[in-house]
Amino acid sequence: MLHLFMRKTPWFRAKRRGYGTGLPFVWEGWFFLALHIAMIAGLAVALQGRPVLMTIAVILAALAPMPIYRAKTEGGWRWR
Repeated sequence: MLHLFMRKTPWFRAKRRGYGTGLPFVWEGWFFLALHIAMIAGLAVALQGRPVLMTIAVILAALAPMPIYRAKTEGGWRWR
């Protein structure tokens, strides 16, 4: 199954306006987006009693997969 994630095909459409990634259009993109949201939500719940640590962890978890989003976006990231 890992070979499916290593394919060179894009997972996300390019945004129509602005900069960044649009919505996913293949199952790998939807899976990755769901995993990303679950990771952020899980960290927020697990670190609920420690607000400073939770903030740092959530920000890092939000930014960490950005290179994957960029690499898997159809046409790359550019201003539109």
